[in-house]
Amino acid sequence: MFLGRKTIIISVFLVISSPCFSQIFGGNPPSTKWRQINTTSSRIIFPADIDSVANRIASIVDFIKEPTENTIGSKSRKINIVLQNQSTISNAYVGLGPYRSEFYLNPDPNSFEVGSLPWPDQLTIHEYRHVEQFNNFNLGLSHIMRSLFGEEGQALANNAAIPNWFFEGDAVYNETNVSKQGRGSLPFFYNGYRSLWNNGKNYSWMKLRNGSFKDFVPDHYDLGYLLVAYGHEKYGDKFWQQVTHDAAAYKGLFYPFQKAIKKYSGTDYVHFRNDAIEFFKKQFNIRVSSTIANKEYLSQEYPAFQGDTLVYLRSGYKKIPEFIAMQKRSERRIRVRDFSLDNYFSLKNGKIVYASYRPDARWGNIDYSDLRIIDIKSGKQTNITNHTKYFSPDINEDGTRIVAVNQTGQSKSYLHILETSTGELVHIIPNRDQLFYTYPKFIDDNAIISPVRDTLGKMALAKIDASSGNAEYLTPFTYRVVGFPCIYQDTIYFTSSFQKNDELFAYTLASKKLWRIVYDDSVGLGKYEPAVNDSMIAWTTFTSAGYKLDLIKKSDVVFEELNQNNLDENTSSFGVASINNLNSNLVYSVPNDLFTVKKYSKTFRLFNFHSLEPTIDDPEYTLTLLSENILNTMQSQLYFTYDRAEQFKKTGFQATYGALFPFLSSGISYTIDRRTFNSSQKPVYFNELEPYGGFNIPLNLSKGRSFTYINFGSQYVYNSSSFKGSYKDTIGTVSYSYLNNFISFTQQIQKAKQQIFPHFAQSLVLSYKSALTNYSSNQFIANGNIYFPGLMTTHSVVINGAFLAKDTLQQINFSSGFPFSRGYEAVNFYRMYKWGINYHFPLIYPDAGFASIFYLLRVRGNVFYDHTYVKDFLPNANSYNAIFRSTGVELNFDTKWWNQANISVGVRYSHLFDLGVFGGSNHNRWEIILPVNIFNQ
Repeated sequence: MFLGRKTIIISVFLVISSPCFSQIFGGNPPSTKWRQINTTSSRIIFPADIDSVANRIASIVDFIKEPTENTIGSKSRKINIVLQNQSTISNAYVGLGPYRSEFYLNPDPNSFEVGSLPWPDQLTIHEYRHVEQFNNFNLGLSHIMRSLFGEEGQALANNAAIPNWFFEGDAVYNETNVSKQGRGSLPFFYNGYRSLWNNGKNYSWMKLRNGSFKDFVPDHYDLGYLLVAYGHEKYGDKFWQQVTHDAAAYKGLFYPFQKAIKKYSGTDYVHFRNDAIEFFKKQFNIRVSSTIANKEYLSQEYPAFQGDTLVYLRSGYKKIPEFIAMQKRSERRIRVRDFSLDNYFSLKNGKIVYASYRPDARWGNIDYSDLRIIDIKSGKQTNITNHTKYFSPDINEDGTRIVAVNQTGQSKSYLHILETSTGELVHIIPNRDQLFYTYPKFIDDNAIISPVRDTLGKMALAKIDASSGNAEYLTPFTYRVVGFPCIYQDTIYFTSSFQKNDELFAYTLASKKLWRIVYDDSVGLGKYEPAVNDSMIAWTTFTSAGYKLDLIKKSDVVFEELNQNNLDENTSSFGVASINNLNSNLVYSVPNDLFTVKKYSKTFRLFNFHSLEPTIDDPEYTLTLLSENILNTMQSQLYFTYDRAEQFKKTGFQATYGALFPFLSSGISYTIDRRTFNSSQKPVYFNELEPYGGFNIPLNLSKGRSFTYINFGSQYVYNSSSFKGSYKDTIGTVSYSYLNNFISFTQQIQKAKQQIFPHFAQSLVLSYKSALTNYSSNQFIANGNIYFPGLMTTHSVVINGAFLAKDTLQQINFSSGFPFSRGYEAVNFYRMYKWGINYHFPLIYPDAGFASIFYLLRVRGNVFYDHTYVKDFLPNANSYNAIFRSTGVELNFDTKWWNQANISVGVRYSHLFDLGVFGGSNHNRWEIILPVNIFNQ
């Protein structure tokens, strides 16, 4: 998967505690016309009108495939790559189960995070490395797992044997090796580990592998590159091929990766990783400082001056992003920011302008980036565009015009000039040089400064004529990253990579001179996002506790003049000479092939069975054969279930088609030896046939500061039960049909990393089941939750309410899922009313584990009280009323297993106030809270 440091949110649900990037089911409208380029190495599937991008990707795959196999293995299997061009998200993935890849083609504007290479090139050389990994890790025990369980079986075996840091570190190494840039040559990429070293934070290996809720820990991309690059440098280009092949085959069975490291390096795993860290430490001038050692993670980004007031964006592990105004060290919150894909904003004339993310209501692969303006005095926000795709906006001095980057679905970049008051498009600046614009800034209404990328991925600082689009390049094009310009009077301040750091530079327009701004007492690494007024310079610098502001008097910095002709065109190798050896700069030799483009049928391999998945939910044991087509519009499964307690057998098929509006679903199941009891409590056996069909409409209405989801639909179910034995003639076959109508609603505001739940959220699920034939039965259920903040920032109060009503005849006993008071057995009464209250809070953050198998991130508690009131009728027709109350505490453990699988388990103690019909005299109950499914972790 290709990820920068920023968090990407595709879907957010209240039951999920952290954002994630995932495959999107049914994400494209049926009007999308799909095309394909089909070669021996890949099938590129893409929307019409981006043929040139698809050709480039197919050319790169075909060309680099054989040379790069020399360092990973020669096994090859054709990959399907789907190109998505309607999303504002910059990402990609390769997956097993099913085997396919998706590229999200919108380039990331922040070149410091992911580089400035042409986005299709960078995605391809990174993601195709994952393709080669999966192809060559299908051997030994991993191959046996694939033979038994399909693609998910191989994925499970590979992930258990080979750490995730290798997958991503190897792909980042490939970027850096076959191109003239890649993340391994960017100073920003090393800031995470350098910040830990500079601040004397010597975390345990397991903490570096698994992360933390309380401390900043670089991710597995950073760690992976350090170890993979060191392996190449120290032991040669065949080293990792040998190690990973032994590991994937499980030679040595237990800890196969560690054993393979020792076998081929001659040193044990602990020494190997320590040597790798020490190798990179020597590349930097480490200055151990404890000034921020114990501070909580809190970032201050994109400072901007409004007179003597400094405005910036603040966010942290306990705080959601908010705009802050600081004057004389006194802080005032202006407003919580809408959800955005990055933290960039611009400030002029008392107005903040930034881009807010908004998904399409129906199609998950379509989303927007709309412009918002905030008055810094009142905090009032105005939405000035709707369903647009604007990035990195800047506002002019008098606050009347905005310039923003418009990135089209055809991978073309333009600068748009808009009216501030209405959002009306005034002018599109021509782009004759096919530049990619980043962070444009007004000099005046006639000229704009922008760091630009050319078609090779080189960057320069450009002065753009607002009318003609003609560009004057103020700095030469190089592979050194340029960004974050700030204009004050005659001088342009900006950040650029320089040797092994990201430094602050200035360019004076009148003299056309370039200066490096020297200041050695910065609290962190790099100098980003400069802001300037008459007497002060501010910038952000990275530390192990987040981005921090450096606010410096101009008189305290040194302007060192530079000769641009003496600047190196290329970036640093950071001591890794091997990236300049085998396959070095391979991507620049890729021919400009023209492939035949054909129509891609949306019905191609609708049934694509890829994995056999076992699940255990005692007493039920299930085997499921999973299918999903390449466009991810059809999901289906065949399954067989055995119930150990009742000893029935059930087989079935179900499918959902998501390419239309609404989703369509259908299925059928057949159960053998179902059991009920007659009036004498003797078992009666029957076989049950149950086909169904239905639809549902999922809507994503998220915008602004909240995420909102609605899903509603209906399902028709037919049930036919054939009784056996002596009841075959007396009862025979009993059949009926019913409708299941449902609607679910969730809404939540943004949530910080340490917050268990958002400070404000609601969820509601309504269900109504009603018999249509042969019987008269119905059931209505409502279940809702409201989330509030607790006494501390990371605490949450959750109030639950539920109601169930069904008919008095009770001819059909519908399943309900009613949230009965905890500790009791759930019984389906005629009327049920329930309310409960929960208080969730974190207890400790151990950040400790055992033997690289188990790691404990957080222990959290929940104190609860449940109150359920029920009404029903006894066999003698008398009414029955009862109350079931319980209170107790839950301890939940947020863990990682094998350094990769996030699993939360818990234990619950319930004290029962009312025993009643549930019998026994034990008021105290203990339960284990287990995850629903861990196979796909």
